[in-house]
Amino acid sequence: MLNEMLGIKYPIIQGGMAQIATGKFAAAVSNAGALGLIATGGFSAEQLRAQIREARALTDRPFGVNLLLLHNELDELVKIAVEERVAVVTTGAGDPSQHIPALKAAGIRVFPVVAAVAMAQRLERAGADAVIAEGTESGGHVGESTTMALVPQVVAAVKIPVIAAGGVASGAQLLAAYALGAIGAQLGTLFLSSEECPIHENYKKALLDARDSGTVVTGRSAGAPVRILKNRMARDYLKREKEGASREELESFTLGSLRRAVFDGDTAGGSLMSGQVAGQLKSIRPLAEILETLMRELDEAKARVNAL
Repeated sequence: MLNEMLGIKYPIIQGGMAQIATGKFAAAVSNAGALGLIATGGFSAEQLRAQIREARALTDRPFGVNLLLLHNELDELVKIAVEERVAVVTTGAGDPSQHIPALKAAGIRVFPVVAAVAMAQRLERAGADAVIAEGTESGGHVGESTTMALVPQVVAAVKIPVIAAGGVASGAQLLAAYALGAIGAQLGTLFLSSEECPIHENYKKALLDARDSGTVVTGRSAGAPVRILKNRMARDYLKREKEGASREELESFTLGSLRRAVFDGDTAGGSLMSGQVAGQLKSIRPLAEILETLMRELDEAKARVNAL
């Protein structure tokens, strides 16, 4: 299982959520028993180093870094991850093959996020230690395949471990990930509802108010699909997208929208990234309680299945 592989309490990785997954938050997740991640989206290279050192000062447990492969300082980010000897690096928005040798030479485990079988196979050949198969249910940047369809196909296509992501916010969903062949799960949206998560209280309230149909995917026409909560910005964006706005126009439309949501609490004009599991969130709780509940629900779900 993932927890045995990483030397952590629970088989859970925290998603690398841009402008949210700080060193302080990653340390809090790791202290609660999962693997915390520091996101590089929104940080410069030197800011990443500072965030890593802050996390290290706050926890003696393993934590990692999520590399945004579109970052304009990517080579420096990789260098810093190597120099700081983080435990794990996950990657998103691209192919990290050229960076895997340097990371592994430093003793860092590399878990790229994939949305398709072909990419999982390519990264296995490149030396990835595991892949995170992320379904379209997840928040933020998404692919097309659902977790239910993607995970078992990736499991069948590679020999390295597979971690499920997208649509996991309960013990029953974690059990489903196991049944599909995953060794653990990456969670993002559920952790947004934690007391320790640094997003604005308005953002948290919007998550609790969301229903099962409360998210929408924007940016498909621009080749950059992103799942967010439905709000005025989402409606306006989709309207302009339908009208044929160019990629440049759409990018300028969303410029700074995530920051407005995370820091200013703008729930009308901000980009409230969230997975489809937002409809399951009922309260704001400490990370430790969230994880303990998740594992209790896992045991309960196993018992229900065994009773069938």
